[in-house]
Amino acid sequence: MDSLRIRSSHGVELALYDFGGSGPPLLMAHATGFHGRVWLPLAEQLRDHFHLFSLDFRAHGASTSPDDRNFGWAGVADDVLATVDAFGLEQPFGLGHSMGGAGLLLAEQARPGTFRALYVFEPIVFPVPEGVEPPPADANPLSAGALRRREVFASRAEARNNYASKAPLDCLDPEVLTAYVEHGFVDQPDGAVRLACRREDEAECYRMGGVHGGFDRLGEVTCPVTVASGALTNAINPTFAHIQADAMPNGRVQVFDLLGHFGPLEDPTAVAKAVIAAFLGG
Repeated sequence: MDSLRIRSSHGVELALYDFGGSGPPLLMAHATGFHGRVWLPLAEQLRDHFHLFSLDFRAHGASTSPDDRNFGWAGVADDVLATVDAFGLEQPFGLGHSMGGAGLLLAEQARPGTFRALYVFEPIVFPVPEGVEPPPADANPLSAGALRRREVFASRAEARNNYASKAPLDCLDPEVLTAYVEHGFVDQPDGAVRLACRREDEAECYRMGGVHGGFDRLGEVTCPVTVASGALTNAINPTFAHIQADAMPNGRVQVFDLLGHFGPLEDPTAVAKAVIAAFLGG
């Protein structure tokens, strides 16, 4: 796996990853609170079909936070486009989860024709009433939860055992959880480990996720888009996935009966098979 560092907007330095593989390019975009290498178990099942790339979004993984603390999701789209340009990708496929799915859609809106087709699992793209401002962090349940998150553990093993023992991360595939912990913490001088995505940054990402305005521009996304949803989700349910897909000229819906919002991280095999079918047929 090759990696490089590039500049994005707002002074952000992004960490990018080339996972290798054979076939057309596919860019993988992660959810809030995770990082680009959490895709590794799923990527392993796609590498015979695609050349795979990923990134750590701003304030996640090994990427830096915005200099001006601007966490508006236009910056998430900037990160996607900077990655496409840095790797010289010609109309790649895009696979995005939650924030990552929104980032791919926002990037396609910002620069039409960037992607050949998209597969977005429960993208955070909602209608925003005119004039609505982001709520304070303590008024957003996801932001408030992020601010309470434990940041430091004695070791990665302790962190992994903690996450595996309780919701919400106990549903993750074991290899995915290992990848999340392995690459999602920063070693501390005393031997402990700290979350790479700081809780105040994660809270800001959640706070700004509902006001980016991408829903009103879904009709501008003309490439084929599969909007996937887990029937057990607590986020983008199948009914709303149909609303999102119907707003796009070439949108379709796929529902996974046994998965929740973490679907690609819960069952990488099922999602990988669906992605191959959506992009390559069969």
